[in-house]
Amino acid sequence: MSVESATTYRVIYPRVRRRRPPLVRWYRRNERVVLGLGGLAAFVVLWQVLSGAGVVDPLFFGSPQGVFQAGVREVQIPRFWNDVRYSLTEVTVGFLASLVLAVPLGLAIGWYRRVSFAFDPWLNFLNAIPRPALIPLVVLWVGLGIEMKTIIVFLGGFFSIILPTVEGVRTVDQQLLDVAHSFRASQRRLFTSVVIPATVPFIAAGVRLALGRLLIGVVVAELYAQTEGIGVLIERAADVLDGNRMLFGVLLFTLMGVLTTEAAGRVERHFQRWRPSANLDLEEGT
Repeated sequence: MSVESATTYRVIYPRVRRRRPPLVRWYRRNERVVLGLGGLAAFVVLWQVLSGAGVVDPLFFGSPQGVFQAGVREVQIPRFWNDVRYSLTEVTVGFLASLVLAVPLGLAIGWYRRVSFAFDPWLNFLNAIPRPALIPLVVLWVGLGIEMKTIIVFLGGFFSIILPTVEGVRTVDQQLLDVAHSFRASQRRLFTSVVIPATVPFIAAGVRLALGRLLIGVVVAELYAQTEGIGVLIERAADVLDGNRMLFGVLLFTLMGVLTTEAAGRVERHFQRWRPSANLDLEEGT
């Protein structure tokens, strides 16, 4: 028997992928949203069933139907929209002020050694102070108006942004800096083409953390001052034991936090592509 006749050949055909139905493809693209909304809907249904059965006392925890009805009544009151506008103004102004001040200062502290020596002790000291403990002092300075709440919001966002910014500058890959120095890049060119792109993902992560702390600052400041805002709506509802109205106010803060955090998460994932990779550059060079 010859070698050719004893040899067998196996033909490997390319795998043909079956095209999924349109509904399956839509689900795979939106699986995260579908499962998240499904879990939320299941919780609301269970909550309503337990409230209707008397397991959950509607007087203290309300019910989905009661919260919805309280919300419908509340949005028809002009004072409600004034409270919403008041809280949104505090969040917006405090967040923008913290972002504008924290990012340049964080870049300077992380990049310049002498600036870091001067500011590091103060950053550690002020960041260790609980923000609610500063409210009486801020009230003494500016009173109980919107300025006090904006300052508390600013403090909550400032440290959440500046600390990751400083850390991002300090963790820039040294290989990237060495390559830039070898090409005799100026300090301005080095900063704009290497340091800032490598730090942007850290800034985005800090913004995402800051948004959660901003809302905490708003709630604490409004509950302390009790002048205007969604926090005052919650406090008034608690005074008369109106659980549905109180939970409606809590739901507003929750929705605000979910929407802003999701938006910040998308921005963070987008800017992750800015971060340069020295390993990839070295592999391409070799």
